[in-house]
Amino acid sequence: MNPLNADDLQAFLQVNAIPAEILRLPVPTPTVETAAQAVGAQERQIVKSILFLVDDQPVLAIACGTAYIDRRAIADLYGVGKKRVKLASPEEVMMLSGYEVGAMPPFGHRQPLRSLLDKRILELSEAFAGGGAENALMRISPQEMLRVSKAQVMDLVGGA
Repeated sequence: MNPLNADDLQAFLQVNAIPAEILRLPVPTPTVETAAQAVGAQERQIVKSILFLVDDQPVLAIACGTAYIDRRAIADLYGVGKKRVKLASPEEVMMLSGYEVGAMPPFGHRQPLRSLLDKRILELSEAFAGGGAENALMRISPQEMLRVSKAQVMDLVGGA
C-alpha cells in the first residue's frame, strides 16, 4: 500500500471543493517553530494531527502545535482509563491514515477517522496543518477544518 502524499491531499481538496491551499516549502518543517517561520505565522497557528488508539480504535486529536494533548481528556470522553489511550505507532499511523507521522493532515485520510478538535483552534483566523509531506503545509480556516473533519470540538489540552 503506497503512502498518501501532498498530491493526494491536493486532489482531495479539489474533488471536494475545499477552500484550502497546499504550501510546498523548500525545506522540511519538523517542528512547530520551523513550520511557523516557513509560512510567517505564529506558532499557535500551526496545527498538529495526532493519532491515538482508544481501546484499539483510532481517534485523531487535532490541536495547536504548541499544546500538549491531554490523554486524560480523551479517556474521560470515551469513559476509559488514561492507560487505554495510546499514541499510535508510526506504522499504525501509516496503515490507518495513509500518511507519515509529521505530515498528517486533519482530514483526507485513507479511511474516515473519528476526530476531536481542540476548541482553541476555533479562536484562530487561519491555521496551517499537515500538508501530506514533511515539506508541505495546508493553509485553511479553522471553521473549514472543523466542517471537513467532522470533528467533535472539546478541550483537548486540559488545564491549559
